[in-house]
Amino acid sequence: QVQVVESGGGLVQPGGSLNLPCAASGFTFSSYALGWYRQAPGKERELVARIITNGMTTYADSVKGRFTISRHKTKNTVYLQMNSLKPEDTAVYFCHVRVLQRDCWGRGTQVTVSS
Repeated sequence: QVQVVESGGGLVQPGGSLNLPCAASGFTFSSYALGWYRQAPGKERELVARIITNGMTTYADSVKGRFTISRHKTKNTVYLQMNSLKPEDTAVYFCHVRVLQRDCWGRGTQVTVSS
């Protein structure tokens, strides 16, 4: 069973950092692209960052230079390192993988940036 499980969310002050791990199971981790999305209240879910099988990454313009996505192949985990956090980064963050044309989402982890 394909599964992704997020963790690491919480409350952080503006300018702070958080690292979000996403543990994956049920598929060959190294063979699929993985992504982090977020959804703020009243807004649509949006792509934050994505990493493909050869390690290439893409980012939303709003997080470029502040967020870094990476994958640890032996731990079957993808990470989202978030630095210089802003209040507008407040959202539920979701991990995503598409396996055999089926989308798999985690339950999400809440990130709140506030003083």
